[in-house]
Amino acid sequence: MSTPHPCAGEVLLGIRHLNKRFGGLQVTNDVTLDLRAGVVTTLVGPNGAGKTTLFNQITGHLVPDSGEIHWMGRPLLGKRPHEIARLGIARTFQDLRLFDHMTVRENVLTVTENRAWLWQPGGRSARDERAARVDAILDRTGLAGKAEARAIDLAYAERKFLSIARVMATGARIWLLDEPASGLDRGSYGHFLELLRSEVRNGVTVCIIEHNLDIVVSISDRIAFLDQGRLLADGDPQTVLNDPHLAAIYFGEQTS
Repeated sequence: MSTPHPCAGEVLLGIRHLNKRFGGLQVTNDVTLDLRAGVVTTLVGPNGAGKTTLFNQITGHLVPDSGEIHWMGRPLLGKRPHEIARLGIARTFQDLRLFDHMTVRENVLTVTENRAWLWQPGGRSARDERAARVDAILDRTGLAGKAEARAIDLAYAERKFLSIARVMATGARIWLLDEPASGLDRGSYGHFLELLRSEVRNGVTVCIIEHNLDIVVSISDRIAFLDQGRLLADGDPQTVLNDPHLAAIYFGEQTS
């Protein structure tokens, strides 16, 4: 049964009082946060603030010690990563996690196939439709000319865009992007911003971990500031970025 398309501003992902501890280190400390349809939320904070750990708990790669996560009003905790992905939550990783010895096209095709690769429903018509969809995505990400190249042979920026292409191919409603623009050259950076804005206009909801303040300012509708696992601020970008206390924490001038 298909899930109804959410209205703009509707809570897609609701996080309530999330806690996670590794030994004596509290990596998520009573975090409560809503990700709303059509809103780009950026997670900012110093290294070790708990941003990637939060993504890992949302996507089932880590199990919280306590708290709740709801997707479209339904409990998410207890589901495995592949089950969460199929609900419409896709993510990238800092280490990209590509299939290095598969081609660019094969890397993208793998996420369009929800069963064993050789036994897809729908026959030739469905296979042709998937192939056309992959071609369109490769064109939009600038990878059409590299479709038959192995992922391991791509330049760094191309590998970054392949990671984004895989997320696009899932058809997910919400993207969790972990530093997707880090290390990009100026031209690739501009292409990334243009692509992201286009996808948001087309209805994708984004939560992004980003240290590049140019990206934070240019793309964010909302900023959530984390430090030592705690959510210190959640609101309008200018309000959060202009807070001198948060700026001092972010640039390492003081501890919270």
